[in-house]
Amino acid sequence: MSNKRLSTRYLGLELDNPLVPSASPLTATVAGVCRLAAAGAGAVVMHSLFEEACSRDHELLHHFLYEQEVGHGEADDYLPVPDSFQTAEEHYLEQLQTIKTRIDIPVIASLNGVSPRGWADHARELAAAGADALELNIYHIAASAQESGAAVEQRYLDILADVRSAVPDLPLALKLGAHFSSPVHLVAQLQEQGADAVVLFNRFLEPTLDLDTLKIVPQLQLSTAMELNERLRWTAIMRAQVALDIAITGGIHSGEDVIRTQLVGAQVAQLASVLMRRGAGVLGEMQRAMLAWMDENEYDSLQQLRGSVCHANAADPSGWERANYLDTLDLWRP
Repeated sequence: MSNKRLSTRYLGLELDNPLVPSASPLTATVAGVCRLAAAGAGAVVMHSLFEEACSRDHELLHHFLYEQEVGHGEADDYLPVPDSFQTAEEHYLEQLQTIKTRIDIPVIASLNGVSPRGWADHARELAAAGADALELNIYHIAASAQESGAAVEQRYLDILADVRSAVPDLPLALKLGAHFSSPVHLVAQLQEQGADAVVLFNRFLEPTLDLDTLKIVPQLQLSTAMELNERLRWTAIMRAQVALDIAITGGIHSGEDVIRTQLVGAQVAQLASVLMRRGAGVLGEMQRAMLAWMDENEYDSLQQLRGSVCHANAADPSGWERANYLDTLDLWRP
């Protein structure tokens, strides 16, 4: 389904619509990406290439090449790597190259890591393999009393600087968490450092505690529509103060939710949970719902409505800030 009324521009790429499946198990296979493209995605973010997986594979290669003890002196120089061994990065690059031959929408690669090392090298490989853009997902939990908030922000800026230097022409987006003390200030710094877009906000996985075993148990919970509100607020506040693109991710479950992301000024809406629950066919449903709302409210295009209710343009911008607090409390009655 393609309709020019829904077109948008993100990371310098022309998209038929703002619906972008985000990095998830659904984008972890060539077949999965092709299904999403055929169902009407505007672009797709591949599943993440994880720093831990690359480090593990490099350790395995080192073991194969340098630490085997074959027991025969004449064979010490012959330590073959198994024919079937493929590193996580090699597999990812092969997938990316295959996907680029199968679909005609933009493909955004995703890097997920935490340490300052290695990002630039991976970025070069992904650019060479044909990625249209790169999303940096810096999954960092600030768990040390010795690490200040400023140091956490500097980690993001340093990684971005390294990657931008390595791939000066590749569009870059940074996926951010919601717990920075001054998100707008950080995003302005990221823009100065060369970011083309930010993705608001990452959903850090939250483990639970098993009372029977006292073990920390990982859990994956899909998003709910209520999570969208925080992302709408910060996008609305941020929109007039920064010039880079904004993608909203988390809590988008309907075509009406996508319209909300556009009204506050986002270029695209990234989707995962709704696709996991309802399948790729929901992309067409969301587009039809968006067009129906636009017809009812007499909008010719998303460009016409984009940002019209952001902080700078809203009839009552205080609603995005503290003034909304007392009004909301007053609505509740026991």
